[in-house]
Amino acid sequence: MTEPQADLENIRTVVKQFIMQEFLPGVGAEELTEATPLISDGILDSLATVRLVAMLEERFSIDIQPHEVGIDHLNTLDSIAQFVLSKA
Repeated sequence: MTEPQADLENIRTVVKQFIMQEFLPGVGAEELTEATPLISDGILDSLATVRLVAMLEERFSIDIQPHEVGIDHLNTLDSIAQFVLSKA
């Protein structure tokens, strides 16, 4: 049995680092938790969400459909990790 390419913790770490670098420079990492609302709190606007999707597709070799981009799958680090894992 092979090890999953990406586990939840790994995905959360990658996504958190990306968001901290790209969209929250200068903000302490402890302020972005697994449950922080990214879209509904305005951390990710539409352009930032597109950039996040592009990174997820490239980094985790997944294909995200337009109807999957939104608050249901991309609002928290935890929901993003669960979504990516379901696509892997």
